[in-house]
Amino acid sequence: MTNPYTSAPMPPQSPPRPAPKWARKRYVLPALALALFIGIAAGGASGENARTTEAKPKSASPQPTVTVTATITPPAPEPEPAPTVTATRTVRVTTTVTATPAPDTGSVTEEADDSSGTDVYYANCSEARAAGAAPIHRGEPGYASHLDRDNDGVGCDS
Repeated sequence: MTNPYTSAPMPPQSPPRPAPKWARKRYVLPALALALFIGIAAGGASGENARTTEAKPKSASPQPTVTVTATITPPAPEPEPAPTVTATRTVRVTTTVTATPAPDTGSVTEEADDSSGTDVYYANCSEARAAGAAPIHRGEPGYASHLDRDNDGVGCDS
């Protein structure tokens, strides 16, 4: 390999050497010594405080005492419900129905449509509206569940 700035070849580089063991000790030993001196200083300070507090006699002072008393009372029996009095009256209802015959129109086809009213079927609500039967209530001729989307008994209501 040649140097781009000179025409002389570059000398070969040797691999880096690991640091000697004494160089590692140069950092570790002072750090350990510093930690030792800090520990001694902290321990000595707490020892002095402990001796001074032990030497002082404590004066007796009244302390409040807390006493808790729990009283358990049995639950009161539930009162019995008062008797209820119900007065019942029987009412008889009589209904009179007078039936009148339907006027005879004379048309055979209309009579056939009236007698076959239960056979009416609408495929959808558009047919029922076109026939003038919408809305159809449950029980009426032409009512079917597929015409009643919300199942409230009225088909083709909207």
